[in-house]
Amino acid sequence: MKASLRSIAQAVLGAALVFTGTGHLSFARREFQAQVPPWVPLEADTVVLASGVVEIAFGVALVVTWRQPYRAVVGLAAAVLFVAVLPGNIAQLTEHRDAFGLDTDRGRVVRLFFQPVLVVWALWATDAIGQWRRGALPGHRGR
Repeated sequence: MKASLRSIAQAVLGAALVFTGTGHLSFARREFQAQVPPWVPLEADTVVLASGVVEIAFGVALVVTWRQPYRAVVGLAAAVLFVAVLPGNIAQLTEHRDAFGLDTDRGRVVRLFFQPVLVVWALWATDAIGQWRRGALPGHRGR
């Protein structure tokens, strides 16, 4: 049962990333541009397009990668992606930037709490922590 729940969670997360990445490239492109902090040394549109491609790639990888340890590696990489976008989410709060209906600081703070949920989701769904503990990840010997 637990393995089935993990598989479902992994597939749903992968599909969500594909959907979100597609939004970066099309229907939500302007909204994502509004979230790119001004201190990022690239054009906002370049950041949005590149991050969209990355999200689609991670989403597809989550949907098609089921064998360990590769599954756990993909989950770990997705967790790192979710951590990497956190500064942009924090900047949205501190710079009071409106996007995706988040037009209050309260809404922006609530959104920040979802970032750790995504990290845990990616790690749990792919059993990345369990694989790491067993020393099954490439380059790691376990505890």
